[in-house]
Amino acid sequence: MASLYKKPITLTDRKTGERVKTKSKKWWGRFRDENGQEKRVPLASDKAAAQAMLNEIVQKIERVKAGLVDPTDAERKRPLGEHMNEFRNFLKNKGVTSKQVHESTTQLKKIVDAQKWKRIGDISASGVLDYLGELRRAGKSVQTYNHYLKSAKQFTRWLMRDRRTSLDPLAYLAKQNVSTDRRHDRRALGTDEFTRLVEAARVGKKIETVSGPDRAMMYVLAGWTGFRKGEIGSLALRSFRLDDEPPTATVAACYSKRKRQDTQILHPEVVRRLQEWLKTKSDLGRDDLLFPISGRVPGGTERKTHKMMQLDLRAARNHWIEEAQDQPAEKTRREKSDFLAYKSDDGLFADFHSNRHMFITSLERAGLSPKMAQTLARHSDVRLTLGIYTHVGLHDQTSAIESLPAPRTFDESGSKAAMLRATGTEGRLNEAKETGRVVPTVVPSGAENGAVRLASGTNDLAPNCTREAGEGEETADSQIVVNPNGPRTIRTARDHSASRCTAVGRPNEQVSPARLELATFGFGVQLLRFSQSGRL
Repeated sequence: MASLYKKPITLTDRKTGERVKTKSKKWWGRFRDENGQEKRVPLASDKAAAQAMLNEIVQKIERVKAGLVDPTDAERKRPLGEHMNEFRNFLKNKGVTSKQVHESTTQLKKIVDAQKWKRIGDISASGVLDYLGELRRAGKSVQTYNHYLKSAKQFTRWLMRDRRTSLDPLAYLAKQNVSTDRRHDRRALGTDEFTRLVEAARVGKKIETVSGPDRAMMYVLAGWTGFRKGEIGSLALRSFRLDDEPPTATVAACYSKRKRQDTQILHPEVVRRLQEWLKTKSDLGRDDLLFPISGRVPGGTERKTHKMMQLDLRAARNHWIEEAQDQPAEKTRREKSDFLAYKSDDGLFADFHSNRHMFITSLERAGLSPKMAQTLARHSDVRLTLGIYTHVGLHDQTSAIESLPAPRTFDESGSKAAMLRATGTEGRLNEAKETGRVVPTVVPSGAENGAVRLASGTNDLAPNCTREAGEGEETADSQIVVNPNGPRTIRTARDHSASRCTAVGRPNEQVSPARLELATFGFGVQLLRFSQSGRL
């Protein structure tokens, strides 16, 4: 039961300085909330007013317990800014990086300020779409549209899960298809391009305060391990186990994109180059960063790796063009080519992350299974590995087509003899004519025969059965055909039922049910063998 009471307090008498026990001026209310927990709150100095306030509290609790009042009403009355500050703390405590926290909360605040929302109830899907539409009209990409939408949806989803609102007003909003408006698609460098890039970096000057040899080593690690910028930036001497079998490099879980410790096996050539490079870094401690290029890592500084790639590619391209200085025609061709270009003619970029694209594409070109490529790429979905990071160029397609066996066709005259020569059956047909034994090409299913003669039509039966007599003779006994190389009967004459015929000299054998199989010309068999070899 709810009740009123005066709270006992202790005061100091100003005249005597003694501690005196008395009661509070305000009446207090004692009650149990909807969860059964006892609560005590100050009410009013007037008892009647205090009793009315207590009655209102009790009535509200009863309505909540009966399901007549939304328990999130109190949260919905709070200023939206307070919820946004608590959302920021939630992201930090969850372990989201400071960069991601800043991006998400900044994008969210821009939407809230533009729509002038003050309470949770002000948030609406139409308001979000209005803001995102303005972004698109201002020239922003679909990817940017999706980033803003993701931040807003993440906030409203948190409000609902934290029981601050009963509904998610943005639940039905969906991202747009980024493939319709790609602004920064990447390409995978070719082998020759990557070799020239590494060499140009090795002899180049400092870019973004990173020396040429250091950039070259970064490119090699990224191109042969698939490590991302933040993962490269987190590597220290303790990350490598070069003397193990096999040698490995490990990225801590806090710097891996999937928040798991990732260990990558190193190619022997990478180990050799890394050991040579480390000889020039004798002053580095075990925990010192080898490439402090990422602000995500303590002790690291954010560097523009895309600028490094752009300038190193430009240097490598200029050197490649200079190689043809004495050949004007070749020089002109190279100047028009997009070889070693930071942005290709197709609008594809070769920034630092393109080294990861090259690594994953190389796995596919090496003939590895999709599952193995997905594992080495450290992707959760093989569709990401094959659809985004695996690049199939015109050269790859050309090689695939050229590896197919040549199809069998007629020659220009369209003669039947030419096709028989192509299938290797011309000699067998001549032999059959000499002996007088002719076996039609279209035969019942399961027959063991050496078909050497084309039927008159696709689904037409041959005019008669195999016989020892000459080609123009017809006998009443020619009801069935017997394969001389096996015990099974092959077919009946076309005017007799197969169910009533038996082989000559084999009265107990039944003829196989009549079903037609079209003759093949060799290409299908070769294609099957080709696919079984693993090349198709």
